[in-house]
Amino acid sequence: MSTTLFPIRTLLVIAIATTAGINLSIYPLSQIVTGISQSSQFPLSLPPPQSQQQQQNSTTITTNGTSIFDLESHLLNSIFNQVQNSVVQITSTMPIPQPTTPYPNPPSDNPNEDQNATALGSGFVYSDKGYLITNYHVISNANTVDVTFTDGNRYTASVIGKDPLSDIAVLKIIENLNKPIVPLKIANSTNIKVGDKVIAIGNPYGLDNTMTTGIVSQTGRLIQEPSGISITDAIQTDAPLNPGNSGGPLLNIKGQVIGINTAGESERVGFAVSSNTIVKEVPILIQDGNFTHSYLGIDGTTLTSDLTSQFNNISKTFRGVYVNTIIKDGPADKAGIRGATTDYYGQKHGGDIITAVDKQNITKMDQLVTFINQNTRPGDTITITVYRDGHYTDLKVDISARPLSPPSPK
Repeated sequence: MSTTLFPIRTLLVIAIATTAGINLSIYPLSQIVTGISQSSQFPLSLPPPQSQQQQQNSTTITTNGTSIFDLESHLLNSIFNQVQNSVVQITSTMPIPQPTTPYPNPPSDNPNEDQNATALGSGFVYSDKGYLITNYHVISNANTVDVTFTDGNRYTASVIGKDPLSDIAVLKIIENLNKPIVPLKIANSTNIKVGDKVIAIGNPYGLDNTMTTGIVSQTGRLIQEPSGISITDAIQTDAPLNPGNSGGPLLNIKGQVIGINTAGESERVGFAVSSNTIVKEVPILIQDGNFTHSYLGIDGTTLTSDLTSQFNNISKTFRGVYVNTIIKDGPADKAGIRGATTDYYGQKHGGDIITAVDKQNITKMDQLVTFINQNTRPGDTITITVYRDGHYTDLKVDISARPLSPPSPK
């Protein structure tokens, strides 16, 4: 059984108008839906009680009278001082969305009134040539933004590359720099483990240069947006992330980037786009301005024991990806993959169950989406193994480019 979490990813947005009297407000830009499997229960073993003196000795490491907590604070302060000048506040301006009504907006008494919203987010230095990285949703459809460093230096930057599907954008400072800028080092996110200490730096609620800490709660998460777009290989953390943190770096204990903070909510469940996605995409975004993702063209879910009732003679423990619908003329459709059907009596009958891709076993939808996104490119041909009518069948699928907006199913 899986549970569904509904965190809200927002930017701090300030309503601005040329007329006086406009109040400051926080305006939500988007929501994400994240499927998180319910973890199994396990017994927690506690150490035997200790005396007060033993507890004091066990929680303190003395090195010239310095406690372990002092050492940790010193380390975090050192990392903050090392990276703070490479983290920026990003300000972009966009029209305030108007409420949808069946009636036209009444004419304004002030023809010069121009109501806009200013979105505040974060970003960090990728290259000493003036390239910066942030989230796509921080800059949205803006062409230029303002970036402000901790020393107060402010520059105009152009948006030179963006990928809404991975929530990444690349900026380029177009003014002469007052002094050299230092890029943050990017680590291999494959090496991070659950429990690793992490640090988030950004500008929550416009409060510049804010540091929060936490741990890696899990890796390889699939973040699914209401539009159907999925961000793969995301890092889950309990480091507090608030509106305005979006686009800032998630760092390891060495001060290296392991992700871009992209979403957070009040229960200390936050997500970051992995640094491996940065390494794969950013050079292409700088060169081409966009990134093309692989596309299979199915709507599916992890096969559950309830869904197995739609099939004849399969065990409730059978594992794979249940194919619900097929996108018309998509790669899966052309390869002959079958979705579920509904008979005249409203009874649903299962179609294909995907069990492997290129001989690699697939048991969950997360695995399938991640494999397609991380291991294929448009134009590649892969072999998908499906379980159909009691038999395993291998089908050749020609991967195509993923559309920005999901097409209608077949």
